[in-house]
This record gives sequence, structure tokens and C-alpha cells, in this order.
Amino acid sequence: MAHTETVDRILDAAEILFAERGFSETSLRMITSKAKVNLAAVNYHFGSKNALIQAVFSRFLDPLSRLMEQGLKENGWDREVCAAPNLEDIIRLYVRGLLKIPTSHENGVSIFMRLMGLAYTQSQGHLRKYLESEYARIFRLFMQLVKKSTPELSKQERFWRFQFTLGSIAFTMSSIQPLTEILENSADAKANPEAVVDYLVPYLLGGLKATPIDAVT
Repeated sequence: MAHTETVDRILDAAEILFAERGFSETSLRMITSKAKVNLAAVNYHFGSKNALIQAVFSRFLDPLSRLMEQGLKENGWDREVCAAPNLEDIIRLYVRGLLKIPTSHENGVSIFMRLMGLAYTQSQGHLRKYLESEYARIFRLFMQLVKKSTPELSKQERFWRFQFTLGSIAFTMSSIQPLTEILENSADAKANPEAVVDYLVPYLLGGLKATPIDAVT
């Protein structure tokens, strides 16, 4: 889709409203009002609300996928047969990739992570199918690398630890602005997103590499 000024205005408005209100609670008329366009423009450029939701995600996921693919190639992790990579390097590649996504808003990464949370919690079957068809390959490869780096974990335990990891990333990155404000007000300390990542990655690594439950019991 050609990114005209009208398309960008619609997407700018849609991603903010979807993140604030949710998908079902946000109407096309709310979006057109915020974007200062008419409903015909949305229908012309996107065709439907579902297609607009998918376009909002593509706006974030296309560059993230390219960043991840580039990182995987640079490290030789894109090959079918490769040595087990360092788990910290894998996690850092993904989290730092989030900070590099070009966005139209100052808090673009936070908006994206809130949208990802909604994709899990709100009934949007079309969106899950779309994400699976368009982006599954690169993220499945990422998960395979995590699996290769954690052979001591059962399939079930790895699944849950991976979900806990994604949840921690989503909460931290979606709340990064208010969290840094709390830190600055209570501890008289400064924090930028890159520094937060430096704190977050070792924490995630500790959870993924913790002693398996079977070994404890």
C-alpha cells in the first residue's frame, strides 16, 4: 500500500485509539474524526476495519521483522544447521529491535506493545490468522533458537517461560514512560530506554535459565 499523507494520518489515529480503547470499542468514525478524513478515505485505502487493524500491525512488524532477520543473518543464526547461540544475545537482539522500530509517535514502542497485548486478549481471529501467515517464519526461527539454547527444559516448561518472557517485555515496554517517571520522582535517577533494556535482559535470562521444575522436585 502506498503511504500517502492520508494513509499515514489514518494509521496514526488508528494505532493510538486502538491502543487506548481496544479494537471493538474503537469505531471507524472515531478514527476518521481524529485523522480529520472522511469515511470514504478509510474504505478506499483499507476496505474494512479488519484490514485497517492488520495494516496498523504491519506498520510495526515489517521493520521489526527486517531488523530481526538482519541480526539473525549477521550472527549466522538463519541457517538450518547452526551452533546453539548465546541465549542472552538472542533476547537482546529482539528487545533492542523493538527500540529501533521507526514510529510516528514519541511513545510508538509503548503503543505497539499495548497493541500486541490486545492481540492476545481480545477476540480478533482475523488478526491472529494474519500475523501467523505474514510473520510466523521469522518469529518461529527466533523461538527455535531459544529452544536450541535451553535443551534442559521440557516443551511445556519452555512454552510457559517464553510466555512469561514476552509478558515481561510487553509490560515493561508498554509502560516505559510512566515507569521511568516513577523512578525519577522517587529515586532522583534518570533512565532511558536503552538503559532499561540493559536491566531487563539479565532478568529475562535468569527466568529462562532457572533450574527446571523437574530438577527441583
